[in-house]
Amino acid sequence: MNTSRVLYSILFLSVIFLGILSRKTSLVPLWIGDSLYAIMIFLLFRIFFPHKKASHIILFSLGTCYCIEFLQLYQGAWMIELRKTLFGRYVLGQGFLWSDILAYTTGIFFIFLIEKIILKYHTYETRFRFKQ
Repeated sequence: MNTSRVLYSILFLSVIFLGILSRKTSLVPLWIGDSLYAIMIFLLFRIFFPHKKASHIILFSLGTCYCIEFLQLYQGAWMIELRKTLFGRYVLGQGFLWSDILAYTTGIFFIFLIEKIILKYHTYETRFRFKQ
């Protein structure tokens, strides 16, 4: 397995843990959990497509998050029943909010910046080590 996939997998699982934890305490604002959800989607795409350009991963992640959010406008009986399950509640959400769109966008751009800082540092370290 590729080292970057292992790193993204560990981060993915950590974000899931933090996201669930953020919903269990009232001290954390709800938008933090929504941002973590978007970060999780970004990392999931990175696990499957570690060598794709960051701009593609951002578009795939935002598209996925936005589609799931707009899907919350659909109120079919079967969808309402699915949302009553733990899976449906965590993955599909309960109701459409424009603030969730903002939180998703913020979360994805936050993880993108973090990734760029880490990758830039990692690339620098790799180059420096090989020059010696």
